[in-house]
Amino acid sequence: MNFELSDEQKMMIDTVRRFIKQELKPLEEEVEEKGFLEKAKAEVIHEKAKELGLYAMNIPAELGGGGLSAVDRILCEEQFGHTTDILIRRAFGNVYEPILECRGEQVARWLTPTVEGRRTCAIAITESGAGSDAQGIKTHAKKTDTGWVLNGSKHFISDGEWSDFFLVSAKTGEKDISMFMVDKGLPGFTIGKDQKMMGLRGTPHLELFFDNVPLEPLALLGAEGQGFKLAMGALNVVRLAQVGARAVGKASHVLELMNEYANERKQFGQKIGDFQMVQQMLADSVIEINAARWMVIHAAWMIDQGLDARTHIAMVKVHAAETLGRVVDRAVQVFGGMGFCKELPIERYYRDARIYRIFDGTSEIHRTVIAKTVMKKGAALFELNR
Repeated sequence: MNFELSDEQKMMIDTVRRFIKQELKPLEEEVEEKGFLEKAKAEVIHEKAKELGLYAMNIPAELGGGGLSAVDRILCEEQFGHTTDILIRRAFGNVYEPILECRGEQVARWLTPTVEGRRTCAIAITESGAGSDAQGIKTHAKKTDTGWVLNGSKHFISDGEWSDFFLVSAKTGEKDISMFMVDKGLPGFTIGKDQKMMGLRGTPHLELFFDNVPLEPLALLGAEGQGFKLAMGALNVVRLAQVGARAVGKASHVLELMNEYANERKQFGQKIGDFQMVQQMLADSVIEINAARWMVIHAAWMIDQGLDARTHIAMVKVHAAETLGRVVDRAVQVFGGMGFCKELPIERYYRDARIYRIFDGTSEIHRTVIAKTVMKKGAALFELNR
């Protein structure tokens, strides 16, 4: 096994890291204070990222995207973890893979402009009574002579304010779930409140309401009844890249700050990094972050090999999310009172980290998935070459 990064991968990481440092980091405090990203500034970083070829990197090159492999993507996603969610969304795009199911007229109307950054979409699966249970949705679409009629609601829809259309999961039968591309502004489609969060400042999380929304036949994405499969496929990628890899990146960034502070801050006439209990917090963080990083890379490698990585992604979701939580908690402890102050970003990282154990499937749900797989197929499933 060769663990060395290629020259192309190193250059790609350096480009992304430099862009984040120069273009995105300077905007973080403003977003935190205002609670939003100004449209003009969003457009600037959006255009600069596109000029560097950094937009929609997860989409195949033949469709206008970056064409990155799963491993290459998570190498970038780890760097994305070094800044805030809304800045990443505006600069690098958040193009969900189900849209690749577009065919015929759908390509020019939804797929191509989204990949090119002229349209923005959000994925709308979660409902008030269906969070981790994505099959428990109530939103439904009834077939008519002219297409479909959509009724129901969604909530916690990230990026809903910026998006001009949505990938909406809806029941089209007693058990069947389909996915639809729903344009903002259709009759009966209204946007609800922005649900304010503990963290993730600047990223809107909206309610969506559908009251007899007319949908043309073209709005159906993929085959009827395939919506749940599309949704789960999208969430698996999100769990690995936007949760697993970004959690590793965020934890690494926090660890860098902890290390700098431990080498600078003095108490009782010596650096606090000389105290063994502080050293233990640093050492435990290094160990856990590197373990999470290799889990993420391994799961991405499995995807590139065409292997079923679902259970490994579940393990990544749990371990990376909980590693981030432990690392930022240690950071608050190392920084002491200053770690609790808004003057430093540590308390922001602490707030932002908490959601990682909840969204895209709670840690408890994923532990259940892992346990059921082990009981069904045996622990040997997770040995090398099995």
